[in-house]
Amino acid sequence: MDDGNPARTRIQRRNRKAILEAALEVFSAQGFRGATLDQIAAEAGLSKPNLLYYFASKEAIHAELLAGLLDIWLAPLRELDPAGAPQAEILRYVRRKLEMSRAMPRESRLFANEMLQGAPRLAEALPGLKALVDEKAGVIRAWSEAGKLAPGDPHHLIFAIWALTQHYADFEVQVRAVLGPGHDPYDEAGAFLDLLFARLLRV
Repeated sequence: MDDGNPARTRIQRRNRKAILEAALEVFSAQGFRGATLDQIAAEAGLSKPNLLYYFASKEAIHAELLAGLLDIWLAPLRELDPAGAPQAEILRYVRRKLEMSRAMPRESRLFANEMLQGAPRLAEALPGLKALVDEKAGVIRAWSEAGKLAPGDPHHLIFAIWALTQHYADFEVQVRAVLGPGHDPYDEAGAFLDLLFARLLRV
C-alpha cells in the first residue's frame, strides 16, 4: 500500500505504509465504528500524534484504504473477455475471486463492512460499479443469446459468484470450524465451484 510518492522521504513512505497496514487489520476486525485511532497507532507501532501527522482522521485513513481496494476488487471482472470462450472466462473469474478471498481476507471483510453500513464512504463509487457490472452482464447475456451458455439472469450470476467466493473470507472462522482440521477450504471450494458453475453454465 505504499503510494511511491517521490516527494515523500523513505521514512514517510514506510510510516504511511505501516499505518495503512495497521488500519486494514483494525478495520477488518472491528469495523469502521469499532476502530479507533489509538488502536491503529498501537498496531502500527507509532504514537497517535505521529499517526495524525500523516492522516488527519480515522475517516481519511479509511477512505484511502477503500479507494485502493475498489480498483483491486473489480479488476477480475474488468478482465472478463468478450472474445474469450464463455464458460472458461466465467470459471476463470470464479477462481480469481476465490484466490483473492484466500490472499486478501482482511480486504474482503473491510469491503463487506462498508456495504453492511450502507456504503457511506463508497457511495460516489457505486455508479461506476453499476456501470461495470451492467457492461459485463451484457457480455454474459450475449453469450447466452448466442447459445454458448445456459440461459439465466447475468446480474444474479455475478452476485452468486461474489457470494460463493467472498464467503470463504468473510466467514472464514465459521468455515474452518465446520470443516475441522486437515481441510484446505480454498482448494476444496475451488474444485466444488468449478463443478457447480460448469454444470450451471452448460448449454
